[in-house]
Amino acid sequence: MANQRDLLIKHFESRSSISGVEAATIYKIRSLPRRILDLKQLGYQFESEWKTDPTGQRYKRYTLTGVPDIAGNPVSYYTNANR
Repeated sequence: MANQRDLLIKHFESRSSISGVEAATIYKIRSLPRRILDLKQLGYQFESEWKTDPTGQRYKRYTLTGVPDIAGNPVSYYTNANR
């Protein structure tokens, strides 16, 4: 079974962003901010934005903007917007 960090990396291969509700529902990740921090420490880059759902609940959406190179150094901005 893949660890949570690996599940998120796989998620970002086909999607550009994720919210806490999506992470909890799809991958059973209960602390998305911590997993995003783990990925940042590996060289991944993210932007985050507060959103509001139709019921008025606020949530944060994380969007992948950069990936590490083979040596783990951040690479210039990455876009996955077409997926």
